[in-house]
Amino acid sequence: MQTLHVELGERRYPIFIGSHLPVQECLAPYIKGRQVMIVSNTTVAPLYMAGYQDALEHAGKQVMTCILPDGEAYKNIDTLNLIFDALLAARFNRDCTVLALGGGVIGDMAGFAAASFQRGVDFVQVPTTLLSQVDSSVGGKTGINHPLGKNMIGAFKQPSVVMADMAQLDTLADRELSAGLAEIIKYALLGDQDFLVWLEAHMEQLVARDANLLAEAVYRSCAHKARIVAADEHEHGDRALLNLGHTFGHAIEAYLGYGEWLHGEAVAAGMVMAADLSCRMGWINAADVNRVRQIIARAHLPTVCPAIPVEQFMALMAQDKKVLAGQLRLILLKQVGQAVISRDATPELIWETIAACQQPAHPVGEQNA
Repeated sequence: MQTLHVELGERRYPIFIGSHLPVQECLAPYIKGRQVMIVSNTTVAPLYMAGYQDALEHAGKQVMTCILPDGEAYKNIDTLNLIFDALLAARFNRDCTVLALGGGVIGDMAGFAAASFQRGVDFVQVPTTLLSQVDSSVGGKTGINHPLGKNMIGAFKQPSVVMADMAQLDTLADRELSAGLAEIIKYALLGDQDFLVWLEAHMEQLVARDANLLAEAVYRSCAHKARIVAADEHEHGDRALLNLGHTFGHAIEAYLGYGEWLHGEAVAAGMVMAADLSCRMGWINAADVNRVRQIIARAHLPTVCPAIPVEQFMALMAQDKKVLAGQLRLILLKQVGQAVISRDATPELIWETIAACQQPAHPVGEQNA
C-alpha cells in the first residue's frame, strides 16, 4: 500500500493506493460518526457493496445503502434527490458520513449530496474506476450536469479519505480502463515530460492491466493532482490547468448527450484539439501534435471528434465554466509537458481546429498546410 496526502493548510486527508486494501485500516478510522450511507450504482453495488457494508458494520457503524442507476445520463438533479430521499428516510443526522462507492458519476453526486445535506456532512471516496481513482476522487469537485452544460451545478467538498483499490480494476470494462488512461496522459502532457516518456514506454502494458504499472500510474497522477490542489483548492489559478482537453471535451459530451461518449474519451479527443490549436498558435510543432495523437491512440482512445457543426461546437464551448468576464480561457500547450491558461486563441483559429479535428486522422503537417 502507498499513501499520499492532500495538504490544504490546516486540513489534510490521505489517499491510500494498493490492492485488497483493508477497510478497517483505510476507511473506518476516518469515519467519525456512527451513521454511514453508502451510495453506489446498479453495476458496482452487486460486486462490492456487501463487503464494505459488512466491514463497516463490524466496525460498529450503522450502514444504509442507496443504489442509483448507472451512467452519465443520470448525473442530474432527479437522481441526486434519490440520495437526499435515502438520507432523510433513514433519519440520518449531521454526524453522518456519505461514502461514494463507484466511478466519477457516483463520486460527484455523493459528494454534492454530502456538501448539501444539512449544510454539509462528512464524505468518503472509494473510487472503483481508473478515471475516478486518478482524477475525480481527489480534490473535492462535486456536482451534477445540466442540459446546457456539464458540471455547472455543484460545490467544493473535500473527502475525509480516498481509498483506491487496484483490485477493483479487474472488473472494469476495457473501454472504461482506456477512459481512465486519458486522464493519466493529461497529467503528463500538462506538466511532467518524464512521466510522458514513462507512459510511452509502458502504454501497451497499462492497457493490458499490468497491476504494478497501473498502481505506479495512479500514484504519480494523484501526486501531481494533490500538489496542484494544495496550491489552488478552489480553482482561482493554476488548478484550471487540470482541465487540459476538457473545454473541447465537455462540448462533445453536451452535443452527443451525456453518456454517449465516456468522459475520458471526450477528453482524449479534446487534448488532440488543444494540441492542434497550440500548433496553430505557433507554440508547438506538427511533430508534437502527432506525439500527442499517438500516445492517445495507443491507449485505445479517439483522436478525432464527432462531426459537430462548428457554430454549435463553439456555442457549447462558450457555456464552459472556464469562461471568465465573457472570455473563453483554454488550457493549451506551450510545449509538450507544459500547459498554460490562455485567452489568446482567436475565434478563427478555434474554428480551424474544430473543423480540422473532425476529419479522418492524417499527419498534422497536412492539416496545417
